[in-house]
Amino acid sequence: MHSERTEFPGAEGQLLAARLDSPPGPVKAYALFAHCFTCTKDVFAASRIARGLTQHGIAVLRFDFTGLGASEGDFANTNFSSNVQDLVAAADYMRLHLQAPTLLIGHSLGGAAVLAAAGQIDAIKAVVTLAAPSDPSHVTGLFGAQLAVIESEGQAQVQLAGRPFLIKRQFLLDAAEQNLSDKTAQLKRALMVMHSPHDRTVDISNAVHIFTAAKHPKTFVSLDHADHLLTRQEDAEWVAGIIAAWSARYM
Repeated sequence: MHSERTEFPGAEGQLLAARLDSPPGPVKAYALFAHCFTCTKDVFAASRIARGLTQHGIAVLRFDFTGLGASEGDFANTNFSSNVQDLVAAADYMRLHLQAPTLLIGHSLGGAAVLAAAGQIDAIKAVVTLAAPSDPSHVTGLFGAQLAVIESEGQAQVQLAGRPFLIKRQFLLDAAEQNLSDKTAQLKRALMVMHSPHDRTVDISNAVHIFTAAKHPKTFVSLDHADHLLTRQEDAEWVAGIIAAWSARYM
């Protein structure tokens, strides 16, 4: 596998840090990967799945959303809608400088984002969600007691995965305005929903909701004993193999 750093302007013009993982041989297709909430492009799930897909001839672009990782911008001013537009900007960059992505993969909140973004990226033929919530507002449950502070005072510092993040009321309002079920129903792309019945962060009922809202062709894959972040290497590698085999039919 060949891996190289790159960057591109996001939806608001800030430079977003990205990494392109390419197969050792000819590229059969390009995929775009959206990482989980407050994660980065280098989280284990993203890097290991990308590496696995390259073994099947699929090149993968993964990037840090605005304000996260090595990307420019202020995370406090971002929201679900800005994440979706960052995905569209990433696809535009690929179309202009590489090749338009035909496969869209999203993990956790990134999975919800790819469902919302797919309709704005003409080249996409197949979409994969990994442990995705069926409603972006699901992440507000991670804010605990600070949720009331955000609503009353307009913002609050929230500890997520051991790190402090400033969350503003605009994030809550934007999440509440989303209608992901309608976007899923209007996807018009092949969809594979992957979720673990043991996920303690995003309950598997979310996968049921997404799968029910989607039209055919659609596929559900149980991730068996995997955790939400796919921290076990064997789980991520297995996921990559399944995605490669399934998506080959559509790409």
